[in-house]
Amino acid sequence: QVQLVESGGGLVQAGGSLRLSCAASGRTFDSYDLAWFRQAPGKEREFVSTISRAGGSTYYADSVKGRFTISRDNAKNTLYLQMNSLKPEDTAVYYCAAGAAAVITTSRVDYWGQGTQVTVSS
Repeated sequence: QVQLVESGGGLVQAGGSLRLSCAASGRTFDSYDLAWFRQAPGKEREFVSTISRAGGSTYYADSVKGRFTISRDNAKNTLYLQMNSLKPEDTAVYYCAAGAAAVITTSRVDYWGQGTQVTVSS
């Protein structure tokens, strides 16, 4: 079992920045690929970004490429998402996720966090 707890969400103006964190406990953190997903009201949960076990490989949704940066610190069992140049359409609940590999769809996720709300005002 892996327990994931997100933090760092909040209200920010368009153009601003936020840094999300996801603290993990349980089984070996670096045994999993990690990812961020988000879900806006009335919409399906969508992929945002993923990072490989050692952090050497990352992948982003086109909608956030160049604005968001995913990273992980395996010594601290923590995943991060640095979000810059935020837009109102980034408003959503952001979820941390862990899976065996290629965590780019919800079907690849083995463990979910509880989510943290990000609201971007125009």
